[in-house]
Amino acid sequence: MTERIRLLMTQDNADNMNEAKSALESHGMDVSFCMKDGEEVVARVLSDKPDVVIMDLFMTHIDSIGVMRAIRKQKPEKLPMFVVYSSFDSPVLEREVMGSGATYFVLKPFNLSDLAENIIRLNKRHRARTKGGIRQAGFDGYNIELKVTEILHQIGVPAHIKGYHYLRDSIIMSIEKPEIINAVTKQLYPSVAKKYDTTSSRVERAIRHAIEVAWDRGDVEVLNSYFGYTIQNSRGKPTNSEFIAMISDKLRLQMKSA
Repeated sequence: MTERIRLLMTQDNADNMNEAKSALESHGMDVSFCMKDGEEVVARVLSDKPDVVIMDLFMTHIDSIGVMRAIRKQKPEKLPMFVVYSSFDSPVLEREVMGSGATYFVLKPFNLSDLAENIIRLNKRHRARTKGGIRQAGFDGYNIELKVTEILHQIGVPAHIKGYHYLRDSIIMSIEKPEIINAVTKQLYPSVAKKYDTTSSRVERAIRHAIEVAWDRGDVEVLNSYFGYTIQNSRGKPTNSEFIAMISDKLRLQMKSA
């Protein structure tokens, strides 16, 4: 029998609580709520030890970023997966949220059923990559996932779209297994698709969309530092494989010199 996910969610409205509880429990989750108060969230996380915490970006006393930092300082035996939601779309805040330890950033309004399915997939990865409350590092202590996350936010890929997660896993796979970039359609896309229970064609389309969004909203100077020849020569956006290869190559070189 599959272990149920214990989930803590900030919520103020009683009607919304009932709707959220029903939708999330139908996906195999045990749901509890607390007020949108950062101090209460910290206390509940430390006492209840939930698997997943869904909280508002802005709360009284401590915001979501402060909550994640406060919990990490306590060095709990079990670090939950953090999901932060907001009705305010800001690339700067989004980068801060993800850089502070969130696994997922979602914009309101959102579909509760879709959110639950994403949480189930992401929580499997979170459990596999955490141990004793600390995210495991890759390659001789070099935290690959953290570095890839930082770069995607610098470039301007929003964390709330599917292509963000597909891109992050694709880049990590390409770092760990460089030859896979030469078999994008036969190996890379299918490997990512299997992780997220989707199809290779959807992975390809979602990554393409993520790159397009980054080009529309990203910082030109940052884009130029990674894809200078593309911008300067007006070749248009890099292809999926070019994007993945450039980021993975850059990180592989950084790891060698670290």
